[in-house]
Amino acid sequence: MFRQGVLAAALAASALALAACGGATAADPAAPTTSVTYPTQDVVSAIQADSTLRAELPAGTTALTLGTTLAPGTAGLPHSGQVDGKYVGLDVDLRNAVAKVLGITWTVQNGTFETIIPGVQNGKYDIGQDNFGVTAAREKVVDFATYLSDGQSFLGPADHGPSSVKTLEDLCGLTVATSPGSTFQQILTSGADKCAAAGKKPYTVQLFSDSAPIWLGLANGKVDVYFGPTLSLKYDETHVPNTKFLGQFSSTPVGFVTGKGSPVAKAVSDAVNKLIKDGDYGKILAKWGVESTGITQSTVNPTPTL
Repeated sequence: MFRQGVLAAALAASALALAACGGATAADPAAPTTSVTYPTQDVVSAIQADSTLRAELPAGTTALTLGTTLAPGTAGLPHSGQVDGKYVGLDVDLRNAVAKVLGITWTVQNGTFETIIPGVQNGKYDIGQDNFGVTAAREKVVDFATYLSDGQSFLGPADHGPSSVKTLEDLCGLTVATSPGSTFQQILTSGADKCAAAGKKPYTVQLFSDSAPIWLGLANGKVDVYFGPTLSLKYDETHVPNTKFLGQFSSTPVGFVTGKGSPVAKAVSDAVNKLIKDGDYGKILAKWGVESTGITQSTVNPTPTL
């Protein structure tokens, strides 16, 4: 039986995705519509450039190419979304603030989560941003300039399913949805033998690049648990009806990614630290209601937790 609250949210997210791909639009009276409020205050435009930090970039740099995924509508908030052709979200405000400090502009190009890091490696992008958690494997091929502390957590339906999930053993016998090419998939794959070792039925993993089918799966009982970023899932609990935050598995620093040895990493990290010192970083986090995910200092290539 369908849980109508979550189903409605899933259909709304699907409608937004279709609109961005040339399908149903708000101009079509027969198209589904949705009204989602999000913070719109300007916390970036007053930030001033710092000539000392700008000098850390290669001489003559006025723009950098940034690779990220396109998240149509508001389903990808608080990280990023696109409304009326404009990028919005926490990640958007943070990268724009960094650009203001460095006195540059971004040339934003859209890829997929799986292709952005390879794109940074081969020079297609100067920098990548997509809530990339710092891992030992990634630090072998790219450099990180941290800007958040996120983690891996679990979300489920509020009216059925597990009441709490904090370990992989808590998932035994359940169907778990997550995104491909992510640290979440990595964790689930590496821990797949834990249930058998405990004499329990293994969990089943389903991979989705879009959140809309995950909401639908939670609604119709085909998915028991969503394994995803802590920040996003806590935000979803308050914005997607009939969902419940089940618990956190671990925490991970998140950063912009650059090519190995690129001077851009240090410049970006120093820009984040200036934003922290001047209070602009705190204003951005407060705008999106995610103060708990903030860091006190940005670093280049911190010790990975995964």
